[in-house]
Amino acid sequence: MTVFALIGADALYLLFIWLASAIAASWLSNRKGYGERAGLATGLLLSAIGVIVWLVWPARQDSRWKVQGVIPRRGRQESLAAARARRHHDEAS
Repeated sequence: MTVFALIGADALYLLFIWLASAIAASWLSNRKGYGERAGLATGLLLSAIGVIVWLVWPARQDSRWKVQGVIPRRGRQESLAAARARRHHDEAS
């Protein structure tokens, strides 16, 4: 019986890794402008490799990744629409 208990603990840890990688891949794909579904599917199918895929995948031009930066700042920050408008205004000038 102890063999099954040990397998159960390992399976639980693997489940947590699988779910955390799906969450991280979903967040990364959303920030890069591809939506959450693409990242969720990648994270669920490829597990931890899905996070690596989204780290190297190029971001779209007007995505949160490009406009607001790689890691969002805590607290109040300008909205995505305001950041895009400021960026387009700066490029036009």
